[in-house]
Amino acid sequence: MTAALGITRSILGQPWHWRRTSAEMGGESLAPDDLVTQLLLARGVERDDLERQRAPTLRGFMPDPSLFRDMDAAAARLADAVEAREAVTIFGDYDVDGATSAALLVRLLRALDVPVGAYIPDRLMEGYGPSGAALVKIGAAGSRLVVTVDCGAQAFDAIAEAKAAGVEVIIVDHHQCATILPDAFAVVNPNRLDEEAEAAIHGNLAAVGVAFLLGAALLRTLRARGHFGSRAEPALIELLDLVALGTVADVARLTGFNRALVTQGLKVMARRGNIGMAALMDAARLTRPPSASDMGFALGPRINAGGRVGKSDLGVRLLTTSDPQEAAEIAQELNRLNEERRAIEAAVLDEAMAASGACANAPVAIVAGQGWHPGVIGIVAGRLKEKLHRPAIVIAVDEDGVGKGSGRSISGVDLGAAILAAKETGLLVAGGGHAMAAGLTVEAGQVDALGAFLNDRLAADVERASGDKALLIDAVLAPRGINPLWCDAIESAGPYGAGWPAPRVATGPVRIVESGIVGTDHVRLIVAGDDGARFKAIAFRSAESELGQSLLNARGRKLWLAGRAKRDDWGSRPAAELHLEDAAWAD
Repeated sequence: MTAALGITRSILGQPWHWRRTSAEMGGESLAPDDLVTQLLLARGVERDDLERQRAPTLRGFMPDPSLFRDMDAAAARLADAVEAREAVTIFGDYDVDGATSAALLVRLLRALDVPVGAYIPDRLMEGYGPSGAALVKIGAAGSRLVVTVDCGAQAFDAIAEAKAAGVEVIIVDHHQCATILPDAFAVVNPNRLDEEAEAAIHGNLAAVGVAFLLGAALLRTLRARGHFGSRAEPALIELLDLVALGTVADVARLTGFNRALVTQGLKVMARRGNIGMAALMDAARLTRPPSASDMGFALGPRINAGGRVGKSDLGVRLLTTSDPQEAAEIAQELNRLNEERRAIEAAVLDEAMAASGACANAPVAIVAGQGWHPGVIGIVAGRLKEKLHRPAIVIAVDEDGVGKGSGRSISGVDLGAAILAAKETGLLVAGGGHAMAAGLTVEAGQVDALGAFLNDRLAADVERASGDKALLIDAVLAPRGINPLWCDAIESAGPYGAGWPAPRVATGPVRIVESGIVGTDHVRLIVAGDDGARFKAIAFRSAESELGQSLLNARGRKLWLAGRAKRDDWGSRPAAELHLEDAAWAD
């Protein structure tokens, strides 16, 4: 890799590399007339695919739903339910992907005049995924067909109990599967081990993306049966706002079909046709058309807050209501719960960071605590991963000695597969997930053994991933180039997120004019360049880090800065600021 600006060791101890070499980029800076092209090429797009990728559409990227195993069987069974007006229950997970997946199928089936309801288990009382008791209860209440979304891939006992009680279950999931599948009516999951290659390439779909494909297959089946001869066909495309939200919030890779789903979903969301989604945007004080970043950092956390520290079904109720008053009330309640979640998260994070000292040299940071709130352990695991630069698992142990854990991984380390392997060896009561995130249930006495197993299994992968660590730079800008015009121009190559990173720029040399700590350990700067330009910069959650301390004590030294340029509309006129990820001394 070519060193960007000759920086081989930054303040954070890493080299800066061009995302593509200078020869491939045609120079170290990006020409304005080919900016989007260069950004697409830097993200791995082949030259002959540039036009399709420049404006991703469903037509250009959507696979035939029939490629996926059990999809046609699931669609036919749902079509039977539509024609018979049979009661259906959608059983979802309590996170954003689960809530949006459930909401999508509820709204679609309602539009098809099906008596449909949603069931979201309580995180504390019922735990993750379907239980046999819950499925049998749903069947006894009159719904003999249940569709699980964002869960079910590992629910062997629950599905068997439901089948014995005469309840048919269709599993719609995206989590990694074992070699044997639950004995459900259908298991639609691109991560089935027996999936054909053409379908398996869509293993990065969130569950809501799989649910969207099932919806498309259902409408196609009904169309073939002549169902819409005398009635209007629901517009599935109008539900893409739900697909976009669930995809981004679940940190699914925004490449291929996912990128098309989010691109088109943002357009639907901007029209505010979903009353609940509009209320959520109002609660988050979003008055402009939303971006992928807004879904990840403003809308998603509010939906999540219901399942984490409040009532698990609030997200689904919000996203399926047709009552503006109810929508406003639920959105405000989710807003309040999100603030409560922040406080709980901060307390658990402090304790988890202190506990992580005991595994300072381990490839995987595994911490456990008595009484930690299980609703925030996933977020805390993500924070630990960011601070420690390695996979992290946070386990909340209850009064009965049972631990609920949540893990987050780094690129190149498949945590979900490792958790499944630990389950198969008997170390876990339950567990599953995907490459970047996983959940588990473990007896407190087995935590040390679990740590030994995971560290042994993942040590080489973590070492390899850490050894490859470098900050990838897309462009170098003069300080005057950090402006709203640049921010607007790069949006054309979005949406950005996991697997499709927002352009990272380097700028400088600059000197720090003002510095200070704001909010929760954020370092805020005003910097000036040799070209006379000034702009604001912020390094989030870094006040105690080596980067933050270096910035606060720069003492007039010149630096190169690297990060993401973001539009700042809070002032009287548009401006731009740099969200810092690293810095290097320029003198």
